[in-house]
Amino acid sequence: MAKRPELDDFRVPYFDGKKSKFSLDDFDPAAKPFSTGSKDSDRERLSEIGAELDVFQECLHAQRKRRVLLVLQGMDTSGKDGTIRAVFHEVDPLGLRIAPFKAPTPDELAHDFLWRVHAQAPAAGELTIFNRSHYEDLLVPTVLGSIDARAFDVRCRHIRQFEELLSDSETAIIKCMLHISKEEQRERLQARIDDQTKHWKFDVSDLDARKQWDKYLSVYGDALAATSTEYAPWYVIPADSKTHRNLMVAELLLRTFRELKLEFPPAKESLKGVKVE
Repeated sequence: MAKRPELDDFRVPYFDGKKSKFSLDDFDPAAKPFSTGSKDSDRERLSEIGAELDVFQECLHAQRKRRVLLVLQGMDTSGKDGTIRAVFHEVDPLGLRIAPFKAPTPDELAHDFLWRVHAQAPAAGELTIFNRSHYEDLLVPTVLGSIDARAFDVRCRHIRQFEELLSDSETAIIKCMLHISKEEQRERLQARIDDQTKHWKFDVSDLDARKQWDKYLSVYGDALAATSTEYAPWYVIPADSKTHRNLMVAELLLRTFRELKLEFPPAKESLKGVKVE
């Protein structure tokens, strides 16, 4: 009997100070290891998780002690927006915040690369989702050649230190690499071009990045290997199937919240026996 997959089978090995042989080529973007059997049953399971996440999120916000950060990275069309819509559509928006990261502004470029990111880190009682993240300032400059191998290593070290600071400040960090195949990306980009209502989501720069597909995946592999730690692990999420992608991210979040062992604040004695007239 085949071994049942575990979430940690898709965790990137923790950085140990040495260059890792980790490669995204070892993961099949079309795999559905956590599927419950069909799209309908996957959606049903996702709804069940959503109900649990809603309770955990309310407890997190009421307690205002812990913080949760979900980082979503991936190539264009890998489904960062879609994941957020699907996983959190049943979660109370109170205490939930989405922080999207675009190309740095001139003011942001005048500071260190983590300056704009730290300001978006979750506050006590918040679940914050980074739609893209500080990793853009590691990946894109490396692929374009504006930083060299030494600068890449320095930025990786700063990222590890930054995430350790967040972890030491009671922040649980989950980082998901939405791993899509080149063919699936081609189909999704073409669908955007063919549908006029989706043109706003398409940018010709997406095609430029696609031309450097192999280089991006290579740099992604190096970045994930150098920044996956016990306090801020990376997980590779097969993303060719949208429903499976959503389900796996939700399962990771659910496990994280359960491990936090959150509780609602104690009842107020002053409210005992109070009747509203």
